Amino acid sequence: MFDLSAVQAAIREARFDGWLLYDFRGLNVLAQRVVGVAEKKLSRRWFYFVPATGEPKKLVHAIEPAALDHLPGADKTIYRRWQELEAGVGALVGGAKKVAMEYSPRNANPYIGRVDAGTVELVRSFGADVLASGDLIQQFEAVWDADQEKSHFEAAKLCRAAYDVAFAFIADEIRAHGKVMETAVQARIMKHFADNGMTTYSPPIVGVGPHSGDPHFDTAAATDAPIQKGSFVLIDLWAKMNRPRAVYADYTRVVYVGDTVPEQYAKVFAVVAAARDAGIQKAKDAFAAGTPLLGWEIDNATRDVIEKAGYGANYTHRTGHNIGQEVHGNGAHIDGLETREDRRIIPRTCFSIEPGIYLPDFGVRSEVDVYIDAQGQVHVTGGEPQTEVHRIVV
Repeated sequence: MFDLSAVQAAIREARFDGWLLYDFRGLNVLAQRVVGVAEKKLSRRWFYFVPATGEPKKLVHAIEPAALDHLPGADKTIYRRWQELEAGVGALVGGAKKVAMEYSPRNANPYIGRVDAGTVELVRSFGADVLASGDLIQQFEAVWDADQEKSHFEAAKLCRAAYDVAFAFIADEIRAHGKVMETAVQARIMKHFADNGMTTYSPPIVGVGPHSGDPHFDTAAATDAPIQKGSFVLIDLWAKMNRPRAVYADYTRVVYVGDTVPEQYAKVFAVVAAARDAGIQKAKDAFAAGTPLLGWEIDNATRDVIEKAGYGANYTHRTGHNIGQEVHGNGAHIDGLETREDRRIIPRTCFSIEPGIYLPDFGVRSEVDVYIDAQGQVHVTGGEPQTEVHRIVV
């Protein structure tokens, strides 16, 4: 439910004159969720302006005049012609100098840059300066409620169990047949998800040998490879409970099939695990001290470990991402590489920490989820983080 007093308090704290929420056919899913129209499948442009103080204003099309009637504000303008739309936008933002929208200067953060350039131009033509709403979005889209928090911990437990299922399946198949294909392990994990009332937008990554060295390897029949004795395997899986508004859990672990893990794998894993733990500690220290923490700062703390070990060139992606109703959510990411994430890490949000080192013959990634609860306590979910390369003895 849209909480006008909370939204306006956040607008004032950010020192905006107002927040202009806008969408056309789902281009701005963030605005859809904030105002609660994600399920309505609206076909025309709508605008909802929330001033820092005072009554919100609505601009809707004559075909969908009741689109925003569930929201606070009796001031509603209905347009038919494009000229009426443009004049209506001018009336919404008239007198406002600093207007927040889902906009990112220079597209530095494409996750929140959902408003098209033409609409930004239109708003600016009325004398308003359009500014990024990223921190507002965090508070009203990325923050979890109690049901979402519960759904994450349910999913986390079942995702952790998926590894036990996958490792046992690999062991059984190798003992029986001498090998098992990547896609067969993937299918077994998907069955585990289905059996436990879970869903996912995409099947897990199961990569053996060189495939584990590809950060976004796509496990598929065309590239299917056998897992057998002596194989090094990376499994990256993500899923959520199959119910409305549930949020994801997302983890990566690595395993070796054999009695003793070769030194090359153990050495690289140790660096990755130390980097992961440095990121976790950065979050714990900041919240224990009550100091602000930005997404890029965790990325830097993690990346420094890998760079000092001489593998900086082999760590090709950001350290992590926000987690929400999509596995890559819309809150602050753990990123100082691909973007400079200047949004704060705030309570009741979750993010991954997943450093990796990717080499031609194999790659190591260790991924955990970190949830900051309402009291600022830092939780690492999905069981104890991996401390060594798992072994499957066959």
